[in-house]
Amino acid sequence: MATHYFQVGIFNKISLFGKESSVEKSIISTKTAPAAIGPYSQAVKTGNLIFVSGQIPILPSTGELIQGNIQQQTRQVLENLKHILEAAGSSLDNVVKTTVFMKDLNDYGAVNDVYKEFFQQKPPARAAIQAARLPKDVDIEIEAIAVST
Repeated sequence: MATHYFQVGIFNKISLFGKESSVEKSIISTKTAPAAIGPYSQAVKTGNLIFVSGQIPILPSTGELIQGNIQQQTRQVLENLKHILEAAGSSLDNVVKTTVFMKDLNDYGAVNDVYKEFFQQKPPARAAIQAARLPKDVDIEIEAIAVST
């Protein structure tokens, strides 16, 4: 069984359209996805939105990077995203936006082949960007925004 927890906090008071309100945020954390490698959360839920931090191809069980090809790396990244969303009480079906960062846009087709396995129906909006360098010098990183169920 997956271990996960939520921490609830309050943002500072914000003003929207002249009305002041407090916004709660829940910190999402699960051992079925890699731990954050810096001062950030795996995901944050506020209202009905879940913001998942960029995931790289790390095996949660060992903390080691996947050394395989771009398809294997992409599959691990999407599995990590899936587990975080499940810990937040959501799923990949509820993803509304992703951003894909790749070391080499020549991998675009190979990444798409794996991506469409995970987003078969009603895929989310997406941006794909070539990045000069990604954390731990990986080939791919994906972040996501989802709605809660």
